[in-house]
Amino acid sequence: MSKDQREIARKLGILQHAEETGHVAKTCRYFGVGCSRFCRWREAYRKHSDVGLVNRSPISKWHANRTPIEIEEKVLHLRSKYHLGPMRIVWYLERYHGIKISDATVSRMLKRNGVNRLPRGTRLRKVHTKRYNKQVLGHHIQMDVKFLKFKGKRGQKIRRFQFTAIDDATRVRALKIHEKHTQASAIDFVDHIIEKFPFRIREIRTDNGHEFQAKFHWHVEDQGIRHTYIRRGTPQLNGKVERSHRSDSQEFYQLLSYKGDVDLEAKLNGWERFINFARPHGAFNGKTPYEALREKL
Repeated sequence: MSKDQREIARKLGILQHAEETGHVAKTCRYFGVGCSRFCRWREAYRKHSDVGLVNRSPISKWHANRTPIEIEEKVLHLRSKYHLGPMRIVWYLERYHGIKISDATVSRMLKRNGVNRLPRGTRLRKVHTKRYNKQVLGHHIQMDVKFLKFKGKRGQKIRRFQFTAIDDATRVRALKIHEKHTQASAIDFVDHIIEKFPFRIREIRTDNGHEFQAKFHWHVEDQGIRHTYIRRGTPQLNGKVERSHRSDSQEFYQLLSYKGDVDLEAKLNGWERFINFARPHGAFNGKTPYEALREKL
Protein backbone atom coordinates (compact mmCIF):
# COMPACT_ATOMS: atom_id res chain seq x y z
CA MET A 1 0.00 0.00 0.00
CA SER A 2 1.33 3.39 -0.98
CA LYS A 3 1.68 6.41 1.29
CA ASP A 4 -1.35 8.11 -0.30
CA GLN A 5 -3.48 4.98 0.08
CA ARG A 6 -2.59 4.70 3.76
CA GLU A 7 -3.46 8.38 4.26
CA ILE A 8 -6.84 7.94 2.52
CA ALA A 9 -7.64 4.85 4.65
CA ARG A 10 -6.79 6.74 7.87
CA LYS A 11 -8.99 9.71 7.01
CA LEU A 12 -11.85 7.49 5.88
CA GLY A 13 -11.72 5.68 9.22
CA ILE A 14 -11.98 8.98 11.10
CA LEU A 15 -14.88 10.17 8.92
CA GLN A 16 -16.74 6.87 9.33
CA HIS A 17 -16.21 6.91 13.10
CA ALA A 18 -17.74 10.39 13.33
CA GLU A 19 -20.68 9.37 11.17
CA GLU A 20 -21.33 6.22 13.24
CA THR A 21 -21.09 7.96 16.61
CA GLY A 22 -22.70 11.21 15.52
CA HIS A 23 -20.19 13.21 17.60
CA VAL A 24 -17.63 15.16 15.54
CA ALA A 25 -16.01 16.87 18.52
CA LYS A 26 -15.51 13.60 20.42
CA THR A 27 -14.10 11.92 17.32
CA CYS A 28 -11.64 14.76 16.78
CA ARG A 29 -10.47 14.61 20.39
CA TYR A 30 -10.16 10.84 20.24
CA PHE A 31 -8.01 10.86 17.11
CA GLY A 32 -6.17 14.11 17.93
CA VAL A 33 -7.44 15.97 14.87
CA GLY A 34 -8.54 19.60 14.78
CA CYS A 35 -12.21 20.22 14.02
CA SER A 36 -11.43 22.63 11.16
CA ARG A 37 -9.17 20.04 9.54
CA PHE A 38 -11.85 17.38 9.95
CA CYS A 39 -14.38 19.66 8.24
CA ARG A 40 -12.01 20.21 5.31
CA TRP A 41 -11.57 16.46 4.90
CA ARG A 42 -15.32 15.89 4.99
CA GLU A 43 -15.99 18.61 2.42
CA ALA A 44 -13.22 17.33 0.13
CA TYR A 45 -14.57 13.78 0.40
CA ARG A 46 -18.08 14.92 -0.51
CA LYS A 47 -16.81 16.80 -3.60
CA HIS A 48 -14.05 14.51 -4.88
CA SER A 49 -14.53 11.17 -3.12
CA ASP A 50 -11.30 9.35 -2.14
CA VAL A 51 -9.13 11.58 -4.35
CA GLY A 52 -10.04 14.59 -2.23
CA LEU A 53 -8.36 12.99 0.79
CA VAL A 54 -4.87 12.92 -0.76
CA ASN A 55 -2.52 15.41 0.87
CA ARG A 56 -2.04 18.57 -1.20
CA SER A 57 0.51 21.34 -0.82
CA PRO A 58 -1.17 24.33 0.87
CA ILE A 59 0.91 26.71 -1.32
CA SER A 60 0.33 27.17 -5.02
CA LYS A 61 3.15 25.74 -7.14
CA TRP A 62 3.18 28.92 -9.22
CA HIS A 63 2.80 32.03 -7.13
CA ALA A 64 0.61 34.79 -8.57
CA ASN A 65 3.53 37.25 -8.63
CA ARG A 66 6.02 34.80 -10.08
CA THR A 67 7.32 35.41 -13.62
CA PRO A 68 5.19 33.50 -16.19
CA ILE A 69 6.44 30.06 -17.17
CA GLU A 70 6.90 31.00 -20.86
CA ILE A 71 9.38 33.74 -19.90
CA GLU A 72 11.27 31.38 -17.61
CA GLU A 73 11.51 28.86 -20.44
CA LYS A 74 13.09 31.52 -22.70
CA VAL A 75 15.59 32.40 -19.96
CA LEU A 76 16.57 28.75 -19.46
CA HIS A 77 16.91 28.25 -23.23
CA LEU A 78 19.31 31.19 -23.59
CA ARG A 79 21.31 29.96 -20.61
CA SER A 80 21.61 26.32 -21.63
CA LYS A 81 22.21 26.85 -25.36
CA TYR A 82 24.36 30.00 -25.42
CA HIS A 83 25.69 30.18 -21.81
CA LEU A 84 24.60 33.81 -21.51
CA GLY A 85 24.83 35.62 -18.18
CA PRO A 86 21.86 37.37 -16.49
CA MET A 87 22.54 40.81 -17.99
CA ARG A 88 22.90 39.51 -21.53
CA ILE A 89 19.70 37.49 -21.15
CA VAL A 90 17.92 40.70 -20.10
CA TRP A 91 19.15 42.44 -23.26
CA TYR A 92 18.09 39.59 -25.55
CA LEU A 93 14.60 39.34 -24.02
CA GLU A 94 14.00 43.08 -24.32
CA ARG A 95 15.38 43.38 -27.85
CA TYR A 96 13.80 40.32 -29.48
CA HIS A 97 10.74 39.55 -27.34
CA GLY A 98 9.78 42.92 -25.86
CA ILE A 99 10.10 41.42 -22.37
CA LYS A 100 11.47 43.66 -19.62
CA ILE A 101 12.74 41.95 -16.48
CA SER A 102 15.65 42.68 -14.15
CA ASP A 103 18.93 40.80 -14.03
CA ALA A 104 18.13 39.95 -10.38
CA THR A 105 14.94 38.19 -11.52
CA VAL A 106 16.92 36.24 -14.12
CA SER A 107 19.49 35.27 -11.48
CA ARG A 108 16.73 33.92 -9.22
CA MET A 109 15.31 31.86 -12.09
CA LEU A 110 18.72 30.37 -12.84
CA LYS A 111 19.34 29.54 -9.19
CA ARG A 112 15.87 28.04 -8.75
CA ASN A 113 16.47 25.73 -11.72
CA GLY A 114 20.00 24.80 -10.67
CA VAL A 115 21.78 26.44 -13.63
CA ASN A 116 23.23 29.49 -11.87
CA ARG A 117 26.70 28.00 -12.39
CA LEU A 118 28.04 27.51 -15.91
CA PRO A 119 29.34 24.08 -16.98
CA ARG A 120 32.92 23.32 -16.00
CA GLY A 121 35.34 24.73 -18.53
CA THR A 122 33.05 27.57 -19.62
CA ARG A 123 34.66 30.94 -19.03
CA LEU A 124 32.58 33.54 -17.22
CA ARG A 125 31.50 36.59 -19.25
CA LYS A 126 32.21 39.76 -17.33
CA VAL A 127 29.87 42.44 -18.62
CA HIS A 128 31.02 45.30 -16.40
CA THR A 129 34.80 44.94 -16.84
CA LYS A 130 36.41 48.32 -17.57
CA ARG A 131 38.79 48.38 -20.55
CA TYR A 132 40.51 51.13 -22.48
CA ASN A 133 38.56 52.34 -25.53
CA LYS A 134 39.47 54.31 -28.60
CA GLN A 135 36.81 56.85 -29.54
CA VAL A 136 37.72 57.54 -33.19
CA LEU A 137 36.36 55.21 -35.88
CA GLY A 138 39.10 53.15 -37.51
CA HIS A 139 41.80 54.61 -35.29
CA HIS A 140 42.69 51.17 -33.97
CA ILE A 141 41.81 47.86 -35.68
CA GLN A 142 42.79 44.63 -33.91
CA MET A 143 43.47 41.66 -36.19
CA ASP A 144 44.09 37.99 -35.43
CA VAL A 145 43.52 34.45 -36.72
CA LYS A 146 41.31 31.75 -35.19
CA PHE A 147 42.35 28.15 -35.90
CA LEU A 148 39.46 25.87 -36.83
CA LYS A 149 39.23 22.07 -36.94
CA PHE A 150 36.39 20.15 -38.59
CA LYS A 151 35.63 16.58 -39.61
CA GLY A 152 34.89 15.88 -43.26
CA LYS A 153 32.26 13.48 -44.63
CA ARG A 154 34.75 10.61 -44.46
CA GLY A 155 35.97 11.51 -41.00
CA GLN A 156 39.14 13.22 -42.20
CA LYS A 157 40.49 16.23 -40.31
CA ILE A 158 39.99 19.59 -42.02
CA ARG A 159 41.79 22.75 -40.91
CA ARG A 160 40.59 26.23 -41.75
CA PHE A 161 41.60 29.69 -40.57
CA GLN A 162 39.23 32.50 -39.63
CA PHE A 163 40.81 35.92 -40.10
CA THR A 164 39.16 38.48 -37.83
CA ALA A 165 39.33 42.27 -37.60
CA ILE A 166 37.52 44.36 -34.99
CA ASP A 167 37.28 48.13 -34.64
CA ASP A 168 38.21 49.26 -31.14
CA ALA A 169 35.72 52.15 -31.02
CA THR A 170 32.56 50.39 -32.24
CA ARG A 171 33.34 46.63 -32.05
CA VAL A 172 32.28 46.30 -35.70
CA ARG A 173 33.85 43.08 -36.97
CA ALA A 174 34.84 41.51 -40.27
CA LEU A 175 35.36 37.74 -40.66
CA LYS A 176 36.70 35.63 -43.50
CA ILE A 177 37.69 31.97 -43.87
CA HIS A 178 40.94 30.97 -45.60
CA GLU A 179 42.29 27.54 -46.36
CA LYS A 180 45.90 28.60 -45.71
CA HIS A 181 47.56 30.39 -42.83
CA THR A 182 49.94 32.55 -44.89
CA GLN A 183 50.89 36.16 -45.54
CA ALA A 184 49.01 35.99 -48.85
CA SER A 185 45.81 35.14 -46.92
CA ALA A 186 46.46 37.98 -44.48
CA ILE A 187 47.03 40.45 -47.34
CA ASP A 188 43.81 39.33 -49.02
CA PHE A 189 41.97 39.88 -45.72
CA VAL A 190 43.39 43.41 -45.37
CA ASP A 191 42.09 44.28 -48.84
CA HIS A 192 38.74 42.79 -47.80
CA ILE A 193 38.33 44.92 -44.67
CA ILE A 194 39.48 48.13 -46.41
CA GLU A 195 36.58 47.66 -48.80
CA LYS A 196 34.12 46.41 -46.18
CA PHE A 197 34.50 48.77 -43.21
CA PRO A 198 32.40 51.95 -43.60
CA PHE A 199 35.19 54.19 -42.28
CA ARG A 200 38.85 54.95 -42.96
CA ILE A 201 41.32 52.61 -41.27
CA ARG A 202 44.21 54.43 -39.61
CA GLU A 203 46.07 51.63 -37.79
CA ILE A 204 46.07 47.83 -37.68
CA ARG A 205 47.50 46.01 -34.68
CA THR A 206 48.54 42.35 -34.84
CA ASP A 207 50.66 39.86 -32.95
CA ASN A 208 54.01 38.64 -34.28
CA GLY A 209 52.65 35.62 -36.16
CA HIS A 210 54.36 34.54 -39.37
CA GLU A 211 51.28 35.59 -41.39
CA PHE A 212 51.84 39.24 -40.35
CA GLN A 213 55.51 39.61 -41.27
CA ALA A 214 57.36 41.70 -43.91
CA LYS A 215 55.16 41.23 -46.99
CA PHE A 216 52.03 41.86 -44.98
CA HIS A 217 53.56 44.77 -43.09
CA TRP A 218 54.65 46.67 -46.21
CA HIS A 219 51.39 45.95 -48.01
CA VAL A 220 49.50 47.57 -45.12
CA GLU A 221 51.86 50.54 -45.03
CA ASP A 222 51.46 50.97 -48.81
CA GLN A 223 47.73 51.43 -48.26
CA GLY A 224 48.42 54.45 -46.05
CA ILE A 225 47.65 52.46 -42.90
CA ARG A 226 50.01 52.14 -39.97
CA HIS A 227 50.86 48.56 -38.90
CA THR A 228 52.08 47.92 -35.35
CA TYR A 229 52.98 44.72 -33.50
CA ILE A 230 52.01 44.01 -29.90
CA ARG A 231 54.78 42.96 -27.53
CA ARG A 232 55.49 39.25 -27.47
CA GLY A 233 53.68 37.32 -24.77
CA THR A 234 51.02 40.02 -24.27
CA PRO A 235 47.86 38.82 -26.06
CA GLN A 236 45.81 41.07 -23.75
CA LEU A 237 46.94 44.01 -25.87
CA ASN A 238 44.75 42.52 -28.60
CA GLY A 239 42.16 41.56 -26.01
CA LYS A 240 39.04 42.56 -27.93
CA VAL A 241 39.73 40.32 -30.90
CA GLU A 242 40.79 37.49 -28.56
CA ARG A 243 37.54 37.87 -26.63
CA SER A 244 35.52 37.93 -29.85
CA HIS A 245 37.02 34.55 -30.77
CA ARG A 246 35.63 33.07 -27.56
CA SER A 247 32.19 34.40 -28.49
CA ASP A 248 32.55 32.75 -31.90
CA SER A 249 33.36 29.42 -30.25
CA GLN A 250 30.55 29.55 -27.70
CA GLU A 251 27.76 31.05 -29.77
CA PHE A 252 28.54 29.97 -33.34
CA TYR A 253 30.96 27.09 -33.81
CA GLN A 254 29.58 24.90 -31.03
CA LEU A 255 26.26 24.89 -32.91
CA LEU A 256 27.79 24.39 -36.37
CA SER A 257 27.87 21.18 -38.37
CA TYR A 258 30.54 21.35 -41.07
CA LYS A 259 29.07 20.52 -44.50
CA GLY A 260 31.71 22.06 -46.74
CA ASP A 261 33.45 25.37 -47.33
CA VAL A 262 30.58 26.95 -49.27
CA ASP A 263 28.14 26.24 -46.46
CA LEU A 264 30.68 27.39 -43.85
CA GLU A 265 31.24 30.70 -45.64
CA ALA A 266 27.49 31.34 -45.98
CA LYS A 267 26.86 30.63 -42.30
CA LEU A 268 29.84 32.75 -41.23
CA ASN A 269 28.50 35.67 -43.27
CA GLY A 270 25.18 35.30 -41.46
CA TRP A 271 26.97 35.22 -38.11
CA GLU A 272 28.94 38.35 -39.05
CA ARG A 273 25.72 40.22 -39.89
CA PHE A 274 24.17 39.08 -36.63
CA ILE A 275 27.05 40.22 -34.40
CA ASN A 276 27.27 43.58 -36.17
CA PHE A 277 23.59 44.43 -36.53
CA ALA A 278 21.62 42.37 -34.00
CA ARG A 279 23.74 40.99 -31.14
CA PRO A 280 23.59 43.15 -27.96
CA HIS A 281 27.07 44.13 -26.85
CA GLY A 282 28.17 44.59 -23.25
CA ALA A 283 30.42 47.55 -24.06
CA PHE A 284 27.39 49.59 -25.17
CA ASN A 285 24.83 48.47 -22.54
CA GLY A 286 22.99 46.17 -24.91
CA LYS A 287 23.29 48.21 -28.13
CA THR A 288 24.68 46.59 -31.25
CA PRO A 289 28.03 47.61 -32.84
CA TYR A 290 26.30 49.34 -35.76
CA GLU A 291 24.03 51.25 -33.38
CA ALA A 292 27.20 52.46 -31.63
CA LEU A 293 28.69 53.28 -35.05
CA ARG A 294 25.71 55.47 -36.01
CA GLU A 295 26.05 57.40 -32.74
CA LYS A 296 29.71 58.19 -33.52
CA LEU A 297 29.16 59.35 -37.11
